[in-house]
Amino acid sequence: MNGLLFVFRHELRRIFTLRPVFSVMALAIVLYSVFYPQPYRTEALRDVPIAIVDLDGTDMSRQFARRLEASADVSIAAVLPDQASAEREVFARNVYGVLVIPKYFERDLLHGRAAPIALYGDASYFLINSRVSGAVNTLARTVGAEIETGRLIAASVDPAIASAAPDPMPTTAIPLFNPQGGYATYILPAAFVLILQQTLLIGVGLLGTYPDPDRAEVLARAGATVRVGGRLLAYIVLEAVVFSYYLIVLPYLYGIPRLGPVGAIFLVALPFVLAVAGLGMVVAKLFRNPIVVQLVSAAIGMPFLFLSGFSWPGDAIPEPLRSIALIVPSTSAINALVNVGQLGAELSDVRSQVMTLAVLAATYVTLAIAFEALAPEKREASDGRA
Repeated sequence: MNGLLFVFRHELRRIFTLRPVFSVMALAIVLYSVFYPQPYRTEALRDVPIAIVDLDGTDMSRQFARRLEASADVSIAAVLPDQASAEREVFARNVYGVLVIPKYFERDLLHGRAAPIALYGDASYFLINSRVSGAVNTLARTVGAEIETGRLIAASVDPAIASAAPDPMPTTAIPLFNPQGGYATYILPAAFVLILQQTLLIGVGLLGTYPDPDRAEVLARAGATVRVGGRLLAYIVLEAVVFSYYLIVLPYLYGIPRLGPVGAIFLVALPFVLAVAGLGMVVAKLFRNPIVVQLVSAAIGMPFLFLSGFSWPGDAIPEPLRSIALIVPSTSAINALVNVGQLGAELSDVRSQVMTLAVLAATYVTLAIAFEALAPEKREASDGRA
């Protein structure tokens, strides 16, 4: 027990005294929490600039344009005389869509004929295109329903029946777990888990590669299992504070729903921390160079997010990649922590993810102990040959 506490205190001291490690495991945590969520604070895209080409020039076409301008999703940046002018604005990236109102728009509507409008959206930016097309389609359906209702009422149809005829099955969309339907509420919980993994992985990797002047004393006072256990205890204590900040405080500050109990969140987080810390120790033993550890960990960070099945549905990811992704702790942790913390799932609902994290933790910690046990023997053998 004395050896375990000695290693625990020694590792905590190294975390706060080694500048590169402190920068990753403490300063980076604060900086990420402040700057990373800022671009998503508005939750949803607003006032996307588009251009309108009104070839009809009637009261009805101008009214359609005004109603579109009144929506929160798009903003009419220009009203242009022809499609060639609008095309130049799109190529110059001044607008992200062009709405063309055809000639005889009003006449066709008044005569009960279809008056199709054309929307040319910049599909190279998926979120923007979805927002613009959604706003135009919603307004088109609304105006179409109003015209049809007015026509039926003019034909002496009961107003209640006339109102129901254009839309016999009205739908009310209720965004569960994301009341604002915003991007931040969707992406930030998963991104926070990935940030926690990457900072811990890099920090533990650096601790395992930077020289330790007191290593001889540590080796003398503790065996391999105790050394690894003491370090893990230090990481757990530190990450208990960090996880509380990221998974409890930040959702409150940024208005992200958190339905799960704190105890359940920490029960899922514990095997995740052990798995990431164990993986960091293994990475440190394999690469043995601080710069290489940082480069490798940074390079694989974004693929970790993609393979987790959060930014792209897991069922749409090829099976071999899904199997490979399971060896990365964040794959199971993102789904488990988001489900428990943000969606209010029970621990029984994420049993498979928690079990996967437990298996990864046992595997990586066992490998770390094995590498730690071999390291002194290899050094003594090399000293003997010298």
